[in-house]
Amino acid sequence: MNRSIASGVLSVVSTKVLVLVITAITTPLLYRLLGVSAFGDYAFLMSVFAIYMIFVSSGITDGVRKYLAEDRNTDDWSGHVVGFYFRLATGFAVAGAALLAVAAYFEVISTTFGDTYSAYFYVLALLVVLAQFRDYARKTLMGFGLERYSEPLKVLNKVAFVAVAIPLVYLEFGVMGVLVGHIVASILVALIGLFLVNRQTSLASVFSSPPPNFPRREMLTFNSMSIVLVFLLMSLYHVDIIMLQRFGESSHVGNYKAALTLAEFLWFVPLALQTVYVHSTSELWSQNRFEKISSLASRTTRYTFLLTAVMAVGLAALADVAVPLYFGSDAEPAVEPLILLLPGALGFALARPVLAISQGNGQLRYPVAATGLAAIINVVLNFLLIPRFGMHGAAVATSVGYGSMFAFHIMSARTIGFNPLSDARLSQAMATAGLAGLPIFALATAIQNPWFALVVVPPVGLAIFLGFAVLLGALDPAEPFEILAIAPDPIGSVASKFCRRLQTTPGDSPIAMGQSLLVAIGLSLLVSGLVLSLVGPGIGMAHP
Repeated sequence: MNRSIASGVLSVVSTKVLVLVITAITTPLLYRLLGVSAFGDYAFLMSVFAIYMIFVSSGITDGVRKYLAEDRNTDDWSGHVVGFYFRLATGFAVAGAALLAVAAYFEVISTTFGDTYSAYFYVLALLVVLAQFRDYARKTLMGFGLERYSEPLKVLNKVAFVAVAIPLVYLEFGVMGVLVGHIVASILVALIGLFLVNRQTSLASVFSSPPPNFPRREMLTFNSMSIVLVFLLMSLYHVDIIMLQRFGESSHVGNYKAALTLAEFLWFVPLALQTVYVHSTSELWSQNRFEKISSLASRTTRYTFLLTAVMAVGLAALADVAVPLYFGSDAEPAVEPLILLLPGALGFALARPVLAISQGNGQLRYPVAATGLAAIINVVLNFLLIPRFGMHGAAVATSVGYGSMFAFHIMSARTIGFNPLSDARLSQAMATAGLAGLPIFALATAIQNPWFALVVVPPVGLAIFLGFAVLLGALDPAEPFEILAIAPDPIGSVASKFCRRLQTTPGDSPIAMGQSLLVAIGLSLLVSGLVLSLVGPGIGMAHP
């Protein structure tokens, strides 16, 4: 990973962390203030809106990011790209908003979803326009490589939403108050974002015509394929909620959304990588640096697996404690769907950076096919399982759909021309997750006090996991410090020194790997037994 890509990743990851913290604080507040049923209605509206916005904005935001990052021999290339996509954004936003308003006016919405939803869709029509320019401004800044501006705007959007929505919900404006929060935040971010874009290249380019050699057809083709790709991708996020609302009750949707919210916390780093890699790898593809791309993809796959797996193991071990404490006792039915969702969430996390690198190539046929197969599996299983098993069926169907994404996108990547598994060390990583999981679950089971469990299990579990990762060869001893070395000083400089001291040749012989595996199995069983025998009698053998 070169330093320019790494700095972009760090900017996005730091923003993801901030947004994650804000979301982690405010989501249970909304759940409690709205109530389970109203929270379910809000989740349903946001799912419908997210899928609808795919057709309004996805090709535009992906396109402006990709083509601004390219260096083409055309006069004022950046200005023409910005103007071209601004005109597209305006036309699609106006058409999208008008369509929603007309559907609400002629009672299509009330007939399909119920009378209470018509007013909500008028508000969503306004939000279509505002969200379009909010996202256009942010993604344009990213295309310029200005993550230092685009990412704080994302934090601002979240903070402004919370500052408006929470008081309005507290004052009993309900779901409408939450929607007003989205509107105010989108206005603020769109205005600041467009101002920053104008500082890079004048928005007067909106009114200028690009030269004859400007690749309109190529851009429109990329846009159309991006819309298909994002639609298939987002269906994996939202079709379960929409179908659960259709076949179940709002309270079921609310609890299922609570489980999804926790499962999706695993994705903040993979989503950050996907956000940066689309435009960062476009340059590598244009230079035909295939070995560099494969190296980047495989290391990313390995790190993503390890990071997501340790989070999934910890969340599964603490699910019966974390969910009621986080959302309240009303959310206890969300525990089992959460555990069912975690395996698929891990697979989905692995697929996202691979998909982003494929998008950077610009040939979207194979990524679309891979995502389409996963989406079909997801829809069919949800249709079969939700009517019979409710939110448990939705969790199983969605987990299988998520997990299949990784397998299909590995095949897609190899067809395109890079190998995400060349240094992924999946066997070592899976052994690490399985063997480290035993003592982590033992520790979570042994600690009776829920608050003490939440404080102790995560850091101890991380230390156990890292130890097994190094022992089994999933991580080289120097690699944790190598990752920290890209951080700002003094952390980066100190980590660099440790990295140089610990630098070793990656990989072990089959005999050494076999010996390490036997040692790891023995340690896993030994530590698990010691935890249950020593910690259990003093703190309790089960959670209350």
